Amino acid sequence: MPEAAQATNAWILYALLTVASWGIYGVFLHTGQIGMNDPVNGRYKAFFWVGIAYFLFAVLAPGLLLLANGASWDMPAKGLWWSLIAGTVGAVGAFGVLLAFGAKGHPAVVMSIIFAGAPIVNAIVSLALHPPAGGIGGIRWPFFFGILLAAIGGTLVTLYKPAPTPAKPPAAPPAADSNR
Repeated sequence: MPEAAQATNAWILYALLTVASWGIYGVFLHTGQIGMNDPVNGRYKAFFWVGIAYFLFAVLAPGLLLLANGASWDMPAKGLWWSLIAGTVGAVGAFGVLLAFGAKGHPAVVMSIIFAGAPIVNAIVSLALHPPAGGIGGIRWPFFFGILLAAIGGTLVTLYKPAPTPAKPPAAPPAADSNR
């Protein structure tokens, strides 16, 4: 494949990296929350460590790349504020995931609702902020059908989630020896 085509198609690899990462995010986050062995504050402890990971990957790594690339540290207010808002809504969303788990939401269902609902919200907000040529009337029907399928998919996963494994009964204490 020519180098230009490889560079042009690199976005799909990055998108698939995100799909894989976010696809396991909820399960790992729930496992971390449970692993804290603190039914009241476990989700906050898990979120604390999510914040540490974000600091490492979202502050230190790009900071080092900016330094390595000799980038200007001039950041226009519009870009700065929209980026800060994006980070805030991302963090609020991650916190919402933990709150859903804390309210006894099952990871498969919580994440399915999120990943079915988020594209719908994204489509609506994107259309509002960046209207297509020709307005709403210029959008082809498969786009709206895809939104409907996302809503149906999230609903079906929620309604027909697999039953959890039954809890194991506590082990019985050893029987007392009556020959003593």
